[in-house]
Amino acid sequence: MIEQVKQSDPGVMKARREKDEPPAVERRALPTPERIRRAGADFDLGDTGQITMRDSPLERAYARKLINHQQYSMGPKYRHHWYHAGLVDQLASADLNRIFAPGLGNYSGMAKTEAQVFHRQRYREATQAVGKIGSHVLEWAVCREIPLDQVGYTLGWGTRPQAYAAAVERMKTALDALCELWGLAR
Repeated sequence: MIEQVKQSDPGVMKARREKDEPPAVERRALPTPERIRRAGADFDLGDTGQITMRDSPLERAYARKLINHQQYSMGPKYRHHWYHAGLVDQLASADLNRIFAPGLGNYSGMAKTEAQVFHRQRYREATQAVGKIGSHVLEWAVCREIPLDQVGYTLGWGTRPQAYAAAVERMKTALDALCELWGLAR
């Protein structure tokens, strides 16, 4: 009887509803203070309160004026072809029931659609135009958004400033080659 009285009390019911309701969409969409602190100055706060994170290596290089607007516009185009070609890593777990069975349904690396064939052709043209090192830097810095100093370490540079500078120069050279390939004059 006491339990029923507590549940029927309007104050208790209101407190339960507030506790069970998820936060408003506007509050859930905000980045955490830790995320903003990690981004540093690389985010934009709009007039409506919308926060746009600008902390990918390509956007940081553009904000620091290391690359120009034409070079910057080639990066998303390269990433677009890479993504739609189906070359992005899949978030999937292993099926433990089929460890030793061949994956006949996953096309074994072949393009699944004609659109993927088109984007793979454009991506191959771009990687041939920029060369091995240029395509390595673009894939890891622009597509996978690995920081430029870490990309420079994979190129063989030992110190952080040298690695960063080498990755920036290789990225600029590769983006210039893409400007020539895709007809955007500098």
